[in-house]
Amino acid sequence: MGRILDEAALTQYQGAGYYHPVDILTPAEAADYRARLEAVERAQGHPIVGPQRSKSHLLYTWVDELVRHPRILDAVEDIIGPDILCWNSVWWIKEPMTASYVAWHQDRLYVGLDTGDFVTAWLALSPATSESGCMRILPGSHRDPLLPHVDHFSEANMLSRGQEISVPVDEERAVEMALRPGQISLHNVGLAHASAPNRSADRRIGLSLHFIPPSNRQLLIENDTATLVRGDDRYGHFTLTPRPTRDLDDDLVRLHEAATDRFRAVVFTDAERVRRRF
Repeated sequence: MGRILDEAALTQYQGAGYYHPVDILTPAEAADYRARLEAVERAQGHPIVGPQRSKSHLLYTWVDELVRHPRILDAVEDIIGPDILCWNSVWWIKEPMTASYVAWHQDRLYVGLDTGDFVTAWLALSPATSESGCMRILPGSHRDPLLPHVDHFSEANMLSRGQEISVPVDEERAVEMALRPGQISLHNVGLAHASAPNRSADRRIGLSLHFIPPSNRQLLIENDTATLVRGDDRYGHFTLTPRPTRDLDDDLVRLHEAATDRFRAVVFTDAERVRRRF
């Protein structure tokens, strides 16, 4: 029996590559974190965009709190064990009634890591529904060989390089992972997933948190960064980043720039063009 996931939940995760929902925040807590995000956006005069979307737990203490939330880490520990690095965090925000979407893709092709023990916890801060464009997944696709992908660089595709699976996807197999604010879904790095445009009247706000065991190695670049959020790192394969003690600390702003540069170097390896969406 795990801390959060029971035997049936773990069996589903291992076999199907996903599990949802898991309650993390109360509705009031989710609303408070959303308010903090939108206060940042108001203060800077525009939504979270570009490199700011990635690794913002280095910039804001309240995002760091989410990366280290005990219930999220308990669920992740059930899957990969007690020593946990956060490799990345990414905001996925779709404005109301817009064309933005996420094409079918598999993250494992782009992260450069030498393992399948990579868990994404996707946290909803607003309703993630069919109407608002919640995540859809292909159960069990993490156990098959990686599918071929192509870079389209569509303006509406929210993915970093417009990547998309280049063979037909059986949409009838797709499962929707609807979430209420404060809930997470969990999925394996090899799972094929996508999401449709937001046709609702509210923003669809999600934060994906990417967790790995410290035994992982980065195969594409030197000096990749990660944050130790639980347990110990006995391997030293990543440059460990500190937690912020105040928002937008000057030293961490500079570190964030360097860390997201490294992240883009990984994601854009072999890409024909580069877009600064992260």
